[in-house]
Amino acid sequence: MDAAILSKLLSPDGRALLGALPPYDERSAMRTSTKLREQGVAPDLAAAALTQSRLRGKARTKFGELAEQMLFTADGLEQATRLRVASLHADRFTKAGVTHVADLTSGIGADAMAFAGAGLRVLATDIDEVTARIAAWNLRQFPEAEARHTDGLGLDLRAEHVDGVFADPARRTRGPRGSRRIFDPSSYEPPLDSVFALRRSVPALGIKVGPGIPHEGLPHDAEVQWVSVDGDVVEAGLWFGTLAPGGPGRSALVVRTTVDGDGKEHTRTRALRASDHPGGEALEAATGPVGQYLYEPDGAVIRAGLVAHAAAELGGRLLDPTIAYVTTDDLAPLPGEHGLALPADTTGAAPIATGYRVLDTLPFGLKRLKAYLRERNVGRLTIKKRGTAVVPEQLRKQLVLSGTEEATIVLTRVAGAQTVLLVEPLRGGA
Repeated sequence: MDAAILSKLLSPDGRALLGALPPYDERSAMRTSTKLREQGVAPDLAAAALTQSRLRGKARTKFGELAEQMLFTADGLEQATRLRVASLHADRFTKAGVTHVADLTSGIGADAMAFAGAGLRVLATDIDEVTARIAAWNLRQFPEAEARHTDGLGLDLRAEHVDGVFADPARRTRGPRGSRRIFDPSSYEPPLDSVFALRRSVPALGIKVGPGIPHEGLPHDAEVQWVSVDGDVVEAGLWFGTLAPGGPGRSALVVRTTVDGDGKEHTRTRALRASDHPGGEALEAATGPVGQYLYEPDGAVIRAGLVAHAAAELGGRLLDPTIAYVTTDDLAPLPGEHGLALPADTTGAAPIATGYRVLDTLPFGLKRLKAYLRERNVGRLTIKKRGTAVVPEQLRKQLVLSGTEEATIVLTRVAGAQTVLLVEPLRGGA
């Protein structure tokens, strides 16, 4: 979308058109486009409006009903922080006593909206003119927020009276075959080293990066926190100065949504920090035989390299030193104590692991497993795996299941041997 088309969308006629469009449906998009042209709507405006309708539909997973009042670009929506996570970013700044945040790579303004909604003054900048104008539109309800088309790294932060900085460098590049992710931090736009340098003038610095960022080379003075939302690892954050009140080191933040009997959503969180444990980041977990329970640490815990710390909190041991499965002889503490289980209600903290009761173990072998499942009349099988080259979909075809019962198996290594665990998910607490 270019600046001229955006101007048409932001005109009274463009806004009225957007408001009148039905929810986007791929099957009827061509018919809707034809109808708009028959009504005299310019083809470029009709196409832009339909694109916004499609993007708004996709954006509901990140922004809920607020998406219907926002504008987007495809890349901006892809990288935009979910509103729930953006509010956690804002919470760090407010707790640190920051009053004026510069969001130097604001994109469509997702984090800037959360900062402004938390009562902070916001200066949002983007190097792309159209993106900056979209951010301004999305921030229009916040009088203390300004969106500016400029290179944020060129700002005189002291002259702007900024006491907190946030950046979300671009991690995608466009090519003839569409966009692709960038994993090398030096190829981010702007490069991470350029953003790191800002902490010399504004120590309260936060940087959102991709969750696949390697541990090697991360700043030693930052808290690096990996975040998962409902099982999906969505980002890592680098927090400096007063934004890292617990000091530098690795941490994981687990965010889960539950719905109560009235249909109301509740958000639960749980942070796991290496520094909370004796031994810190050097903590190592014991390994041992399969116990009565198996726990699969959350993806953020795994990405943060805190599996040993999760094992310590669960009171367990690893099945293998290189595989992220924890086993225990007893149930892990209940939610009211340490928030380690996922209960049916909405109380307590989010779980750092998913729990299973171990029903049986057997050495892995196709014929043995096939006979074992046939004896138990299994027809529907959930296959989980770690530390094995087995492809679940291929294995499921080879097993030729035809029973009426349902089962869950875990394929992994125990004491170096390929092993099958028959398990059942823990319900209502672990």
